[in-house]
Amino acid sequence: MNNPANLRYTESHEWVRLEVDGSVTVGITDHAQNALGDIVFLELPAVGRQLAANEDCAVVESVKAASDIYAPIAGEVIAVNQAAVDAPESVNSDAFATWLFKLKPANADDVSALLDATAYDKVANT
Repeated sequence: MNNPANLRYTESHEWVRLEVDGSVTVGITDHAQNALGDIVFLELPAVGRQLAANEDCAVVESVKAASDIYAPIAGEVIAVNQAAVDAPESVNSDAFATWLFKLKPANADDVSALLDATAYDKVANT
């Protein structure tokens, strides 16, 4: 799988993109959507919710299973992708283009502590 080098990753298969405004965009990786199969439902966190790092905050359901999505870093949810909720199969079409929620980080430096693409490749291929 080709994991974009401009993103950061978690061992629980979320991707993270630091935006120019300091916010963080979160989605699930291609590896995760492939393992789940056809995604049929997304439950995303409420805007305004304060999340701790590694807190389960969303659910993705597929024809195979339901799986929790974890906050990659601590912060406040500032947006959710309603288009993805309305068409959850869009995650299967392009996992890296379909973001799920955005955070205002409690500490933006936490992003740099996440896995880079090379380190995530090792996690995803074990």
